[in-house]
Amino acid sequence: MPSSIDPIDFHGQPALSLKTHAGASAVVLLQGAQLVSWSPPDRKERIYLSERARYDGSVAVRGGVPVCFPQFAAFGPLPRHGFVRTLPWSVETRRNGDDFALVTLRCTDTDATRALWPHAFSAELTIGIEESRLDMELEIENSGSGAFDFAAALHTYLRVREVEETRIEGLYGLDYLDSTDEGQIRRDSGDVLLIEAETDRIYRDVSRPVLVREYDRALGINQDGFRDVVVWNPWEERCAALDDMKDADFRHMVCVEAAIVHTPERLEPGASWWGRQTLVAL
Repeated sequence: MPSSIDPIDFHGQPALSLKTHAGASAVVLLQGAQLVSWSPPDRKERIYLSERARYDGSVAVRGGVPVCFPQFAAFGPLPRHGFVRTLPWSVETRRNGDDFALVTLRCTDTDATRALWPHAFSAELTIGIEESRLDMELEIENSGSGAFDFAAALHTYLRVREVEETRIEGLYGLDYLDSTDEGQIRRDSGDVLLIEAETDRIYRDVSRPVLVREYDRALGINQDGFRDVVVWNPWEERCAALDDMKDADFRHMVCVEAAIVHTPERLEPGASWWGRQTLVAL
């Protein structure tokens, strides 16, 4: 069977289902261009999605890969993580062959977004699957008459079997902002990062790959264009306070996010920026 891209209904939301001849698959919501599922050819899900996620369009779905723009978290006056993750996106292109499937979705400014943030923009997210690889590329264009600064992230929720047995490699020696300790700047001094308590770190100037290692499998993560990496796990107390996440689900997820947070990106009129995050199942 060749690769395919088909419209589907996903919990009442319009979505696209991507499949390859080798057996890889992905699901992308049109709301927020949010990836909510990715399995390599071994058909083992690698993306966390909460069983209690809400699909009414009022908030981003808990899990998957929400797109954050033009603000990250609460670092600014806008709604948390910006506003594109709850906007409807249109399908621009679909391409598939025997061994790949790829879609590009697009959104632009509206009267509602300009009331919050007075700038004209377009955002495109391209999602492609091939063999054991997932590529997500975000492109932002300034279509207005004035320059603007923005932050952005691909807020990637990874599914893990047991977070306390998961090792994150590749962050040794890097500075990070610790959001669990009033934004203190620290340096990662361990060979590996272990998730043993609430973790909310924004690593700066990350230029090397990150490896998320479990018992008998690993996930390689590389990025281009994005300068920062966010690692987040709410742990027990904060997870219990989230009404769209089961109390024990912090044990089965960790976010490793390609991001621009520490130094916002500045775009002149007519200019564009792109950033890519690639996941490879090993």
